[in-house]
Amino acid sequence: MQKTNYGALTTLITVFFFWGFIAAGNSIFIPFCKNYFHLDQFQSQLIDFAFYLAYYVGALFLFIYSFIGNKDLVGKWGYKKSIVYGLLFSALGAAAMIVAVEGNTFYGMLIGLFIVALGFSLQQTSAQPFAISLGDPATGSTRVNLGGGINSLGTTIGPLVIALALFGSASAVCDKEITNLPLGKVITLYIFVGLLFIGAAALFGFSKKVPSGVTEDEQEKSPKALYAMLLITALLIIAFIPVFMSYKGEAMQKIAEIQSTFSAESARLSDLECDLKGKTTESASAIISEMNSIKEKTQSQNLAIAELKKPLEDTRLMWLLIALGVVVVGLPVCNQMASKNKQGWGAMQFPQLVLGMLAIFVYVGVEVAIGSNLGELLKQGEFGSYRASEVAPFIAMYWGSLMIGRWTGSGGFVYARF
Repeated sequence: MQKTNYGALTTLITVFFFWGFIAAGNSIFIPFCKNYFHLDQFQSQLIDFAFYLAYYVGALFLFIYSFIGNKDLVGKWGYKKSIVYGLLFSALGAAAMIVAVEGNTFYGMLIGLFIVALGFSLQQTSAQPFAISLGDPATGSTRVNLGGGINSLGTTIGPLVIALALFGSASAVCDKEITNLPLGKVITLYIFVGLLFIGAAALFGFSKKVPSGVTEDEQEKSPKALYAMLLITALLIIAFIPVFMSYKGEAMQKIAEIQSTFSAESARLSDLECDLKGKTTESASAIISEMNSIKEKTQSQNLAIAELKKPLEDTRLMWLLIALGVVVVGLPVCNQMASKNKQGWGAMQFPQLVLGMLAIFVYVGVEVAIGSNLGELLKQGEFGSYRASEVAPFIAMYWGSLMIGRWTGSGGFVYARF
């Protein structure tokens, strides 16, 4: 039985923590950026869109490289160097985030998060098979689950630390006041994160206990699989173009004009909502009365905006469902075609690969979508009317509950010999 390289494994699972910390921290960035940059709910989701798009782009690039070069890039570099390069790339993304925050630009932050996640995609491509190779293959899944448990610890802590960096120790920051918050702590946070990436890269790079993990296996050519993935990518781009273009149409201009007309009333309503919490019943009744008066005045505005938004949202939903169908239908169709003629399909001929891809697609989609939209749900009156600065404990509990399952799965490491 192969003995486990505990030193290398300990070094490796620290990287798992980073992935969870940054990814779950997006759940706090989303409601923060929505208020800070005055975004709608769909626009705020671009944070996770940019982050997880990088995983897709990174994996597709590695697939294209292996086809052109007939070599697996990760295998050529080795697991050790691949993780080091991935960490350094994520450090570059952290630097881009600092520049974006300094420049107060939302799109710059999206680019920074994309670069961070692009580094993560290289790290994760290397880390999981690396964890399996560090001991007996029979207990490899237990080591991966252990890394997943540490990853979930990062997802639980991340939202709390990010919220502290954004809002400070005061959790009762009104949503309207978010625009005036200083972002110096965010810069400090990403300086610290960037240095951690560099430190982890140095730890990996100079550690003698971590094997190189170089593999010289020739890659099987799978042109049909590559062409199928490129076609799926092209169809996804086509589906997303109308969604993004809908923000430049005439209807959106009319919505902006209506909102600017009633900006004073909206600002006053936000002020009253900020004042409402913590008031006695007697003083609160006066505030509620004024709020209701303003709401009556702006009712026609809201109806007009809702009427303009409905066809836009219906169109966006239609195209997003088409994009979903491209993935959910496209992958099984590829597998069906491969089962009839395996030549040129590579690993896509195996149904367990395609089903695994679909399972991860659905799991990550549900997991991330809940965390990303939980802050907006908690703002609703039926769920407590919480402010953006107050949702961090609930988001941490959500990710923490998922951690229970992962630790249950990795609990066997106490008894198993790695």
